[in-house]
Amino acid sequence: MSEGQYIKHENDSFKNMYYIEEEKRGFNAEENHAIPGRYEIEINENEQKSITFVASLEENIEEINAEEVINKEIARITELVYDSELENTISDEKLIRDYIIAADNFVVYRPSFKLHTIIAGYPWFLDWGRDTLISFEGLLLKTKRFEIAKEVLQTMIRDIKYGLVPNGYSGYDNRPLYNSVDASLLLFEQIQKYINYTKDKEFIKEQIYPVLEKVIDAYCTKIDIDDNNIYLDEDGLISSGTETTQNTWMDAKIGNYVVTPRNGKAVEINAMWYNSLKIMEKLSKEFESEEKSKKYKKLAQKCKKSFDEKFYNKKRKCLYDVLGDNKIRPNALFALSLTYPVIDPKSEIAKETFNTITKKLLNNYGLKTLAKGEENYVEIYEGDSLKRDLSYHQGITWPWLLGIYYDAFKKIVEAEKAKTKKKELEEELNKFIQNVKNTFIKEFKQGNTIGGIAELYDSAKPYEAKGTIQQAWSIAEVFRIILN
Repeated sequence: MSEGQYIKHENDSFKNMYYIEEEKRGFNAEENHAIPGRYEIEINENEQKSITFVASLEENIEEINAEEVINKEIARITELVYDSELENTISDEKLIRDYIIAADNFVVYRPSFKLHTIIAGYPWFLDWGRDTLISFEGLLLKTKRFEIAKEVLQTMIRDIKYGLVPNGYSGYDNRPLYNSVDASLLLFEQIQKYINYTKDKEFIKEQIYPVLEKVIDAYCTKIDIDDNNIYLDEDGLISSGTETTQNTWMDAKIGNYVVTPRNGKAVEINAMWYNSLKIMEKLSKEFESEEKSKKYKKLAQKCKKSFDEKFYNKKRKCLYDVLGDNKIRPNALFALSLTYPVIDPKSEIAKETFNTITKKLLNNYGLKTLAKGEENYVEIYEGDSLKRDLSYHQGITWPWLLGIYYDAFKKIVEAEKAKTKKKELEEELNKFIQNVKNTFIKEFKQGNTIGGIAELYDSAKPYEAKGTIQQAWSIAEVFRIILN
């Protein structure tokens, strides 16, 4: 039985609410609020009552039983926890439940598509192709939500145009946006992971594989939609972007000013290109023909040959971030971490690159986007939107990068043949995993973003959480390590 009395306010406005944080962020810090009324519920001394509110756009809201809604949600989450089988991974049952809830918060249904998708972050992002695919394993495969995973893959290929997976959809008119060179290439890696987890090759063969062929063909030709300027050069490497086009994940741009110029031959794009070709080499042999497989193999060999010849920066003992740019950034990890790493993990180049990134970029909360001492390095994310954009990928720490660091670390450990050295590396890897657990379980339970992990962190003590308060790829990649 419902209780309580609604009392309408005669003066229904509260003027000039002031937000300190909004002022710090360079936004209008004052706002007026409409306060039409209040509810009063009588609670006697030593009496306990459960108070629930229903907010809905549905008709007949008076007929909705709030307790039933809550109980159904508890039962649904309990079922997700049980189906995930993650209780066998770690003993902290509450942590697993909280992770399932956190992951589930990003999984939403797009009625216009009649398919599920993944929100990139709260409170201000929608679904982004790049973020979705980086989050895919941690949110959906690790939790065994395989039917939802199929729908998300279908969402990713639904609006492919000229070989490009949309990097997002306009919040104004739902128009697909194609400012991304990497989303399409990330798709191949996640399809391989989907196969690894589910063994569902039939779905991939019938619904996904034909689209992958078109993507490769488009990259081999040329893609210039939205000024992406993507093409396969004569040396077998992919070049993309222009001086005013940002289409990698480091995409901050102020008007026509590009904060982190990465046009040309970027390291992670060519690592993904090689990986995509190797995946197609395998799938085409199984789904289509030996002849088609040889085509992809030849393209991959040419890419690797040029990559080996051009991307190693001997002076800095790392890979060039973009050919011609020797700044130390974390993107080289893609060359070591994918299903088919373009750099042999047992090579000295792989070890030197990994060690340089570890020394220059790794901290407890992720990897910095630029090494300290480099030109335009910034370690505190603060100020108005202009100042924040100028620092976004210029030294600030991103937790999601721990995922590719972890994958690269495992590849190097697996490739080591010397028993003593292998044992040392295994111990270092275990220390890294434990450190991630210690840092982020505490952050997840007690930090400023309780029940979630922020988009990014400052790169100086006390490493404050910044950006979105809940970010899909932060949750996905950190918990992929915690639940290893």
